[in-house]
Amino acid sequence: MPDKKPIYAVEAKRIDGSSASLSEYAGKVLLIVNVASKCGLTPQYDGLEKLYAEHKNDGLAVLGFPANNFAGQEPGSNEEIAEFCRATYGVDFPMFAKVSVAGSDQAPLYKLLTETAPKRTLTESPRPGAAQKAADSAVRWNFEKFLVSRNGDIVARFDPDVTPDNPILVKAVERELAR
Repeated sequence: MPDKKPIYAVEAKRIDGSSASLSEYAGKVLLIVNVASKCGLTPQYDGLEKLYAEHKNDGLAVLGFPANNFAGQEPGSNEEIAEFCRATYGVDFPMFAKVSVAGSDQAPLYKLLTETAPKRTLTESPRPGAAQKAADSAVRWNFEKFLVSRNGDIVARFDPDVTPDNPILVKAVERELAR
């Protein structure tokens, strides 16, 4: 039963401070992404929003988790992050409060994801060093993506350089939505 999966036991705060449980997303395909506002990959918000808009009625939920773990690229408050996402990228997908995705203060969700996710899927031409880190369980950088099936299994993990419109990611999402 989907609500028995460990991912659905995770509690989180929405970006507005209200409480949430990932059990609210049981039965949906999830794309969980650690995001940052001042990163070279920040324009991926556009692609994430487009993917969400195209597939939310099919059962996709993109879940954004701001994190300041990499080079201080998410320094703002939750309110500032929410405003930036709305005003700059028109983000409508669910956003959550800032979390830590690495280190001793790693959020429970990211502890679960990094301990159970498969090896990262890379782009066709990965950046130098990315291939060597593909099997490393730690989150590599901002905009790493985890794909969760409708029944709560973590079925894929995508390197930050795999953009939301990359056919590798799109096909994986569509495959899970078709199940």
